[in-house]
Amino acid sequence: MMLVTVDVLKNALTPDQKELLVEKITAAMVEIGSENTRPATWVRISEFESGDWAIGGRRLSAHDVIEMTRGNLPPFLKISTGS
Repeated sequence: MMLVTVDVLKNALTPDQKELLVEKITAAMVEIGSENTRPATWVRISEFESGDWAIGGRRLSAHDVIEMTRGNLPPFLKISTGS
């Protein structure tokens, strides 16, 4: 058995996005192994409450993560270039 665990913030992914994620991860595992690995490939999506996840010493909300996927980093993650 192969178990792939994906950690995400609660409400950061829609049900359709979760389904697509499961399909693509399973397809990748089958591509690496063989079709025989499909029934032995488990994908688990673990959701964490907003605020139970942190980056750079700051707790993140689901809104922060969604904004990051749109290319909008929270101000505390932006790197100063000194300019």
